[in-house]
Amino acid sequence: MDDDRLRLNSVVVIVDHQFAAFEFAIGCEVFGVDRTAEGLPKFDFAICSVRPGPVRSLFGFDLITEHGLGRAEAADLVLVVPCGDDYHPSAELTDALHRAVDRGALVASLCTGAFTLARAGLLEGRSAATHWFHEDRFRTAFPDIGLVPDVLYVEDGPVITSAGTSAGIDMCLNLVRRAHGAEAANGIARRMVVPPQRDGGQAQYVQTPVRNCSAQTLAPVLAWAGGHLAEDLSITRLAARAAMSERTFARRFRDETGTTPHQWVQLQRVALAERLLEGGDLGIEEVARRSGFGSAAMLRHHFGRRRRTTPVAYRRTFGSPSPYS
Repeated sequence: MDDDRLRLNSVVVIVDHQFAAFEFAIGCEVFGVDRTAEGLPKFDFAICSVRPGPVRSLFGFDLITEHGLGRAEAADLVLVVPCGDDYHPSAELTDALHRAVDRGALVASLCTGAFTLARAGLLEGRSAATHWFHEDRFRTAFPDIGLVPDVLYVEDGPVITSAGTSAGIDMCLNLVRRAHGAEAANGIARRMVVPPQRDGGQAQYVQTPVRNCSAQTLAPVLAWAGGHLAEDLSITRLAARAAMSERTFARRFRDETGTTPHQWVQLQRVALAERLLEGGDLGIEEVARRSGFGSAAMLRHHFGRRRRTTPVAYRRTFGSPSPYS
């Protein structure tokens, strides 16, 4: 396995009373299902609580955990599930999380689990993400923590925080990708019927989740553009295809996607370049041509800006199947 890849073989999910069921299920679905029959990696997976026994969920049902925090002592990844708005981690849990970081493990929170990590002192001097609805409350409670808005997740050293709800899936799949390669992440995503990568890497920006849109959708134009990324996709051409003026099209586009046509096209082209780099042996110039960048220099520029790496380095890490352990 590439030396740049993470070690990610053992995963634990930590729950406590008033835990959020959906976020809990994310860790179970990504890391707890045995998919070795499909050639996908199997993780040494466990569910832990401060003490073994029944743990009451936010929705009133009980989960019986077999493992206490000792099970987290050797895990490569410790996932922290949110446990209610006013949850404060116990001294035992706080110590366990710090020990995990100190020995080089990853500690990651799902959704408002960032509050747990902040109260445990793991986010001091770090950047973080949380659910957009709770960002103001987070800033008020932790003014010295660098909250990053409008992202799906933030990785700052060994501590990772994800934004609301399904953003935890993006975070977990990215960890699988970094540890076991794109093929593994894509395979798990396919089984879960979710996108394997939304905007990708460390630059996964999203705008306001819910926007008021006109009844006339731009989905047909977006679908067409996604299939013609190597062509001219100027706002002039896109607006003409939508039978709108450029000004109206630009306004409608931002309403529906939360971004500009130019930014959206660049993101789609980078995503296509990633797929071409992962799945074949095309030269960089040909990847640039097929993904609409025109030249290797332009591909390197936009790829580096969006993904914080080069196309060659990306291919070296993710371009071939990895041996699964």
